[in-house]
Amino acid sequence: MTALKRLCYNLGMALNKMVGSFFALDIGTTAIRVVELSHGGRGWNLKQYGAQPIDIRLSESTAEKDQRLLGEAISGVIAQAGIHTKDVAIGIPSQRTFAAVVEIPNVASKAELNATIKYQAENYVPMKADEAKIDWAIIGESPNDNQKVEVLVASVPNTFTEGRLDLLEGLGLNVVAIEPDALALTRALLPDGVQDGRLILDIGDNATDLVVTLGTAPRLIRSIPVGFQTMVKMAKQNLNIEEQQAHQLLLKFGVMPDRLEGQLLRSVNSTLEQLVAEIQKSLKFFGTKYAGVGVGAILSSGYAAILPGLIETITQRTNVPGQAATPWQHVNVPSGDQAKLAPISSQLAVAVGLAERLGV
Repeated sequence: MTALKRLCYNLGMALNKMVGSFFALDIGTTAIRVVELSHGGRGWNLKQYGAQPIDIRLSESTAEKDQRLLGEAISGVIAQAGIHTKDVAIGIPSQRTFAAVVEIPNVASKAELNATIKYQAENYVPMKADEAKIDWAIIGESPNDNQKVEVLVASVPNTFTEGRLDLLEGLGLNVVAIEPDALALTRALLPDGVQDGRLILDIGDNATDLVVTLGTAPRLIRSIPVGFQTMVKMAKQNLNIEEQQAHQLLLKFGVMPDRLEGQLLRSVNSTLEQLVAEIQKSLKFFGTKYAGVGVGAILSSGYAAILPGLIETITQRTNVPGQAATPWQHVNVPSGDQAKLAPISSQLAVAVGLAERLGV
């Protein structure tokens, strides 16, 4: 088990059960998504999948009624997908997770190194030790000091994980792993054999996950409070149209400068500038810390991959080539499912990444 997988494994709390079959569950802001894969001699194979929209209130509310409705929606999409196993790996939204790469002195003994990290980890997270689950993974040597190692430290509030466990166990499910969405995105979207840097950009409804990787490991994980709904609200306000109309126009025309005389692009330009500024800030941080290592591409997922003109706009403003990333690059998808998956593939990256875990 690699160090990165060990971090994911530990974030499963004390649920250290090895399973042969499980499915992935991504409880998003406006949809529930499930994916089940099998692993054979030729890699991953898609077994089952499903997605179902939900009211945004259900994913954020802790009210008993809303939790019951959320549970019913989860059970519904599982049944609709034809998933029968009760073992499940779930994602943790980046807004609920704190993650940072820190450097600590290297020591000869692995046990001593783990003890050092455990002692210092609490200094790096904005939560009390008894209020959060804190885990870490050694991801490599420091790029600037060969006497130190880089450690990815992550934490999530106990209140969130316990709430999710209560909900899912109440549905008769057995949670075998809990993992930050950013790590699942990295596993699903990062191409094999990448040695330089990549920036993963997954735009959701209310927030954007930004992950900068080097090799196979994340080196910077951020959650930016800008999402598709931010653009919808800006278009509604600046064009004086209904929210539903703004939603439809953005999905159809995106931010292409030659559509609707550029009015749609201008209406959301301040949001785009904010997003691009955060991307540039992240690129600058990476370039400063890892001198001589370039970011070869921006891998887009979520709404970033489907809004017309958005990838091109980001490429133009950052000077880093962008491309729509597919979560199926490691998965054999039956020909009969490929057309059905096309409209929703960009929304399934977290679920696919969770499902690609080995040795849960």
